[in-house]
Amino acid sequence: MSAPGIVVAGLRKRYGATLALDGMSFTVRPGLVTGFLGPNGAGKSTTMRVILGLDAVEEGTALIEGKRYQSLRHPLKHVGALLDAAALHPGRSARHHLLWLAHSQGLPARRVDQVIEQVGLVPAARRKAGGYSLGMRQRLGIAAALLGDPPIVMLDEPFNGMDPDGIIWMRGFLRSLAAQGRAVLVSSHLMSEMQDTADHLVVVGRGKAIADAGVADLIAAVSGNRVVLRTTAGTPATRVLAQAGAAVAATGPDTLTVSGLPANRIVTLLSESAVPFSEVSAHRATLEDVYLELTREAVEFRAATPTEVSP
Repeated sequence: MSAPGIVVAGLRKRYGATLALDGMSFTVRPGLVTGFLGPNGAGKSTTMRVILGLDAVEEGTALIEGKRYQSLRHPLKHVGALLDAAALHPGRSARHHLLWLAHSQGLPARRVDQVIEQVGLVPAARRKAGGYSLGMRQRLGIAAALLGDPPIVMLDEPFNGMDPDGIIWMRGFLRSLAAQGRAVLVSSHLMSEMQDTADHLVVVGRGKAIADAGVADLIAAVSGNRVVLRTTAGTPATRVLAQAGAAVAATGPDTLTVSGLPANRIVTLLSESAVPFSEVSAHRATLEDVYLELTREAVEFRAATPTEVSP
């Protein structure tokens, strides 16, 4: 049985008095896009740097297919990574930048042309990378990550700088990498993109993983047994349902969220009491709801809400 793509176990690291990693542990498996989410300062970038051998830790291990990054003879053939889209020579063309990387890893020049086409940079391949937009630099960084045709791909905020077409391309591209059997780890702050792209989530806070589960499972857990009720008769509906033991909260114009009663029972109670309604449906949380719920106690800097600000 082959080793999982990436196994992070018990990482601990300090920067002076700051505990950056506090037992960080998770696994990134082949065939899945794993979203890596957490507030600023949660340890995402540090963890990715440790996986790639760029930072050392006091405790714990980070293994790529069962090996430390430093022991890989040709790293780009095992793991491709994009941590900083600006990490390139601005005076080189995209093609020369990739040729230099390929040569350093013993890869043929034809592979450079393949990845340039794969990320859609053929028209700009001979232009100096210093004149690239951020979105184009992201594509170039991804091309570099794919040079060795690695089974593992790690991307830090790949949606940054992408226009709408680029975002749509990126979604499909990440899914295609996973469909090829690769282990894909993607750090992002864009919840909507992760909800549409990731199969699995690792949510981190204060240097440790606070959730490690499938996207659907996490959304279901946060959604709970709540029901969305749309009615123009909010007051009588609340009274009827509360008398039956439900907890009812107004969550929008003509919208109530009901806990404690199944949807079919709500329909029966309202119908028997002649309370009009237009919709009764199971509440489905968004990935943003999941993220906010999980990281509620892990955000280091939180702005006051408008009601908390004195006039």
